[in-house]
Amino acid sequence: MLHEGGKAGGSRLPRSAVAEPIDSATAATLPSFSPARIACIGCGYWGKKVARNLASLGALHAVADVSPDALAEVSNQFTVPGHTFEAILEDPEVDAVAIASPAAMHGEHVRRALTAGKHVFVEKPLALQLFEGHSLVKLARDRGRILMVGHVLRYHPIVLALVDEVRKGRLGEIKHVYSRRFGLGKIRTEEDVIWSFAPHDISIILALLNETPTYVSGEATSIITPGIADIANIHLGFPSGVTARISVSWLNPTKEQRTVIIGSNAHAVFDDTLPWEKKLQIYDHRIELSAAAPSVSKAEPVSPKVAEGEPLREELSHFLSCIATGRQPLTDGHEALGVLSVLEQAAKSVRAKSGH
Repeated sequence: MLHEGGKAGGSRLPRSAVAEPIDSATAATLPSFSPARIACIGCGYWGKKVARNLASLGALHAVADVSPDALAEVSNQFTVPGHTFEAILEDPEVDAVAIASPAAMHGEHVRRALTAGKHVFVEKPLALQLFEGHSLVKLARDRGRILMVGHVLRYHPIVLALVDEVRKGRLGEIKHVYSRRFGLGKIRTEEDVIWSFAPHDISIILALLNETPTYVSGEATSIITPGIADIANIHLGFPSGVTARISVSWLNPTKEQRTVIIGSNAHAVFDDTLPWEKKLQIYDHRIELSAAAPSVSKAEPVSPKVAEGEPLREELSHFLSCIATGRQPLTDGHEALGVLSVLEQAAKSVRAKSGH
């Protein structure tokens, strides 16, 4: 467990949490397979995107939603049957489900789907409580089913390139990472901004550092709905001495999605709001230490060439590949538990500071 203010402990992440997705060379050696038949659970804003990508991959078999209008719209758009969740679970032709229901329903929907023998892809977070996440991971293992969590930015080609640069030592020794995820709208009442926005950044930072944090602290402000954080900061400390900070807000007038990695040899910036060719920039800045005073040597940014791709499509394609091969996903249940641990510790810290 993580403890706020703790300094001891820490460990490397489980291997499955940091494994790379199947590369093109490996994929070429795999036997061809027919896509699994997947039902999309939830036809809201994000569910429509999931359904669209599954349809383009030839894997969308059916859709489900409690709203008759939303169900009819997506069912008609992709010419697939619209059913209830219960009917989906009872359908022997459905191999897997992609769950895009409200976060508060994730735990129940995942449990029921796994119990029914379906492979499961679920949008983040896996659950809203760590103990429930552990039980779901165990259930998937006991049932021999694939459980994959939608930390979609882990499948972003730019993020994959960034992680590769860090692991090859391009930036030198990592000193600090900070990320900002700001926007206006998408204000929720089921979960706060920490649980809604921060999983993306936590997942990226854990992948970059390949460590479990020993220190997690959170602070938050509720403006719209009492008890529901709209603005928050999370501070992390790692056994290696690396520190990280995550800032999130859904009340910012402008959109910002940026991760900055400060290394001993270079700095890297991933800005997902920029055009593709500028999303990743590496600066070979150097800080020279002398007896007089530190001095900074600046350099022009370099942008590695990265093939363009839609992260959600890459993510769902990976899910299909894992079902076909039995390989554990890049963002499997164990990776999700690492993210859930940080989320829960941050939430506990916020409650403690607010006197709850």
